[in-house]
Amino acid sequence: MKRSIPHLAITIALLSFTFRHAAAQQESTDKKSEQEVRQMIENYRTALLQRDIPALEKIWADDYVFVNASGEVRTKAQRIANLKSGVTVLESINEKENITVRVYQNSAVAMSRVTIKGKYSGQPIGGQYRSTHVWVKGPEGWQLVANQLTALLRK
Repeated sequence: MKRSIPHLAITIALLSFTFRHAAAQQESTDKKSEQEVRQMIENYRTALLQRDIPALEKIWADDYVFVNASGEVRTKAQRIANLKSGVTVLESINEKENITVRVYQNSAVAMSRVTIKGKYSGQPIGGQYRSTHVWVKGPEGWQLVANQLTALLRK
C-alpha cells in the first residue's frame, strides 16, 4: 500500500501538468484564431468599401447568408449582384468600435457596433448598427458564413 501512494502522487502530478499544458496550448490557439478573425474582419471591410468582388467571393462561404437591417435575407449571389450592379455602394464602414471575437474551435462569433454610410439596394443608408458575424475555418481558411445588422435607435 505504501508503494502505491508515491505512484499515485506522480500520476496526479503528471496529469495535472498535461492538463495545464493542453489548456495553455488551446489558449494560444484561440488567441491566434482571434487575431486571424480580426484580420479577416478588416479584409472584409476593405473589400466591401472597394467593391472587390474576387475578395468577397473568397471571404463569403458558398452558403453565406446576410440578414440586413430591414430583416431581409440575402445570399452570396444576391449580395454580389447588388455590388456588381452598383445599387449597393458603401462610402464608409467604421467597425473598430467595441469588437468582441469569441472563438469556438473552428468557428468564431464577432460582434460590434458599426457606423455605415452609403447606399444599400439603391436606398441611402447611414447610421449605427449592431453587427454579428459568424466565421468558420475550413480548408481555405476563415470564411464568413452569416452576418446580421440591426439598426440602433437614435437617442
